[in-house]
This record gives sequence, C-alpha cells and structure tokens, in this order.
Amino acid sequence: QVQPLESGGGLVQAGGSMRLSCISSGRSLGGYAVGWIRQGPEKHRDVVAAITWNSAGVYYIDSVKGRFTTSRDNAKDTVYLHMNDLQPEDTAIYYCAAGVTVAPRPEDYDYWGQGTQVTVSS
Repeated sequence: QVQPLESGGGLVQAGGSMRLSCISSGRSLGGYAVGWIRQGPEKHRDVVAAITWNSAGVYYIDSVKGRFTTSRDNAKDTVYLHMNDLQPEDTAIYYCAAGVTVAPRPEDYDYWGQGTQVTVSS
C-alpha cells in the first residue's frame, strides 16, 4: 500500500521559505490525490493544500493562499509543498496524506505519513 514519507521540515525565521517533499516508501503516489495536513500546538488539524493525481486541481486553505504552493512530479513520484513568507502561526507538524480525491477534511485521506515538524521563529 501507499506509505507517504515527508522530508524537509525544520526551523526557519519569520518571512522565510521552506520546501517539504513527500514520497512513498510503498506503492507509488501515482493515481492518488495528495494532501498536506498540519497539526498545530492546539492539536487541531487542517488540510492546508492538496493536489489531484494529475495536477489538474489544487486546493488551499484561505490562510495560506498566495504563500503556499503544492506541486507534484509524477516522474519522480514526489509531491512538494513550497511555503513562502512563513509566520509563527504556521508552526505545526506537517503530514503528507494520500486519498482518492482532493478534499478539505483530514479524515478524507486514507494513507498518512509520520509528519515533519516545521517551526517558525519570530
């Protein structure tokens, strides 16, 4: 089965940029929509971005529109989350998750990675 695996987290100053990557250590991500879900200190989870299997459709939560971009390279079987102008409120664990379709609810994604910590200092 698909086993998402995130990389690229770390510590960045406010206003900085970071790129997260997602691969699968199991079956290919090809054919799956992939969502980026974050869980902040308050433990609430949000789908911040998602992309269809063929990149034809993308979704962003309002708070990241214009700052975050998700893309995928199916030849490399990799999905990316480019994050610009990061702010302290973006501090969270970021999960990559695969599902049947792009969806705004975390529970609509079937296969989850372990998550990567992103910390934005002020």
